Amino acid sequence: MEELDRQKIGGFWREVGVASDQSLVLTAPKWVEGLFLTLSGSNLTVKVAYNSSGSCEIEKIVGSEIDSTGKFAFPGHREIHVLDTDYEGYAILRVSLMWRGRNFRVLKYFTRSLEDKDQLGFWKFREVTADTGLYLAARPGRCAELLKEELI
Repeated sequence: MEELDRQKIGGFWREVGVASDQSLVLTAPKWVEGLFLTLSGSNLTVKVAYNSSGSCEIEKIVGSEIDSTGKFAFPGHREIHVLDTDYEGYAILRVSLMWRGRNFRVLKYFTRSLEDKDQLGFWKFREVTADTGLYLAARPGRCAELLKEELI
């Protein structure tokens, strides 16, 4: 991305796909269903809805902008970089984190819709992740829907 339009990226996003070269990332018992992004100044607040063995969990984290291309740093050695988005249908993010002394990079595909996967965005995600190896499609759950309706 050349420059992120910070006002347009905010709001609800449902996770539709994940790509990683680490199988551990794809088999975790707790996974992201949706995000709600809020921007204020150079800060990005991410409200994450997780599905943890069928129960919904919420985490709220605040990060700060590293640069205008869509990179944000968060506590705990975590970073989110918006690689591509059309703001209305899809977003492709790279999430980097340190866990148990190892660096993990995960590519994630999000849509605004609870049902649709946005075909154009999905093909862009496949292009970006062609060399990654392991994929995971969205798993059904109700946490993203509750997050979108602001019930959690």
